[in-house]
Amino acid sequence: MGQALIGIIGGSGLYGMEALENSREVRLQTPWGEPSDAILTGEVEGVPVAFLARHGRQHSLLPGEVPYRANLYAMKQLGVRYLLSFSAVGSLSEEIAPLDMVVPDQYIDLTRQRPNTFFGQGVVAHVSLANPTCPLLGNLLAQAAEQLSASEPFRLHRGGTYLCMEGPQFSTLAESRLYRSMGASIIGMTNMPEARLAREAQIAYSSLAMVTDYDCWHPREEQVTAELAIRNLMQNASRAQQIARRAIALIANQPPASPAHNALREGLVTPLEAIPEQRREQIELLLQ
Repeated sequence: MGQALIGIIGGSGLYGMEALENSREVRLQTPWGEPSDAILTGEVEGVPVAFLARHGRQHSLLPGEVPYRANLYAMKQLGVRYLLSFSAVGSLSEEIAPLDMVVPDQYIDLTRQRPNTFFGQGVVAHVSLANPTCPLLGNLLAQAAEQLSASEPFRLHRGGTYLCMEGPQFSTLAESRLYRSMGASIIGMTNMPEARLAREAQIAYSSLAMVTDYDCWHPREEQVTAELAIRNLMQNASRAQQIARRAIALIANQPPASPAHNALREGLVTPLEAIPEQRREQIELLLQ
């Protein structure tokens, strides 16, 4: 099983990695079942990379059906230390328009039905999520986007709060107005518990959010529909591919020493020798 330094999780509209060379499918089993689909491993300009379509390559999984624990554990099995997430979002801010891109640095998690930890069943850990994304990795991702925007203009927003809702339905108007009052910048359905689990797996995580709509709060703009979201998302799909390629090169040139890589140093509470044998093997992988 080959090792990959960088993992890419592609969301709606991003089901493959055009720059991936010498690619092969890897199907992994994890203690939490199979990932969303086969993982494609290969190289991007000589850098080992693993790509996974979050919803499956045929987009067959609802946001709440995505096997987040299996996805993150599989990335850990492949040796991934830096994970870039790409996803479609709606805007909750007048200043963030459709076709803009955002590198969020905070989350509000309003999901309700998703397992959100690797721990429990004989092992306790409490990792810090005050800063749920890696600022060093986020800076490189933003740099990659800014490099592209210099030749292919679009607006990038550094920072912002991503509100993750359960879905799969879009917001009611009352909910959309509530989320704006909470100070959220964008809204999506997939970055949680993905970011939580990346931190527990000691993987540096950052997300590029591609704005497709104004949700339903905006009095003068079209209310979000799946057709509208996908239409705008496809306009950003080629940009996402180019940004990913540029970000991979930046990360490989100077891999950042992310605080996420030591998240369990103080977060793991249960002594290893006190953990049941079967669970210990699983936890030892996360500790690497």
